[in-house]
Amino acid sequence: MGAARLYAAVVAGGFRRYATYRAATAAGVFTNTVFGVIIVSTYLALWDEKPHLGGYDQTQAVTYAWLGQALYSTLAIQGGGAEKDLMARIRTGEIAIDLYRPADLQLWWLASDLGRSLFQILGRGVIPFVFGALVFDMALPADLTVWAAFLVSLLLAMLVSFGIRYLAALCVFWLMDDRGVSQAVMVTGVFFSGMLLPLNAFPGGFGEVVRALPWAAQLQMPADVLMGETGVLSAYAFQLAWAVALLAAGRALQRAATRRVVVQGG
Repeated sequence: MGAARLYAAVVAGGFRRYATYRAATAAGVFTNTVFGVIIVSTYLALWDEKPHLGGYDQTQAVTYAWLGQALYSTLAIQGGGAEKDLMARIRTGEIAIDLYRPADLQLWWLASDLGRSLFQILGRGVIPFVFGALVFDMALPADLTVWAAFLVSLLLAMLVSFGIRYLAALCVFWLMDDRGVSQAVMVTGVFFSGMLLPLNAFPGGFGEVVRALPWAAQLQMPADVLMGETGVLSAYAFQLAWAVALLAAGRALQRAATRRVVVQGG
């Protein structure tokens, strides 16, 4: 129970930290809403030319676009979550303090990132999504059980997102610089998550590859669960498999990185 209370406190601390940036949150809501309108306008034109692109009708495409804006900061698809602070602490050597804490390094940063994600979905994600639902026709379910299934899928997406970014952050132990890693997280996150275009719309073998990568668990899976375009259990299995694989890989890389710190005398 002591450990559970500790990590719960870290989650709450992550939530409170981002809740203090009210001006930044308001600016983010405005930005996500404006970009949502731009992306939806583009999607409407594209779906006019290619109806049922990727198996979506126009209202589903609109729903996907607004969900992307709601989850963009929630899942730190471009980066900028807990991994940003972790990279900085590795680069400056402050990570040594984290290693002395009576807490697991990976679980500590996971809890912190979950707190950030929870605030971002409530503070920055809900308003643009509601705006989209009021202004545009969206394919939203009336069944509350579908919404509940979506929330579970969203939680799994948070785990996958953290798993990807935690692995990237640990690379700084060897690279000793976080700029290139941050750029790689941003480019791969935006493209492979489906922020630009639903992954279902990617053709042929390339489409099959991108839909099998872990980034597909971030936006594509929750969107398909919400719109009834995939089996809930199969979506959960896909997301859970990637979450376990990424967190296990992060655990292994963490052990290797910790040995490196000892060798360096940190």
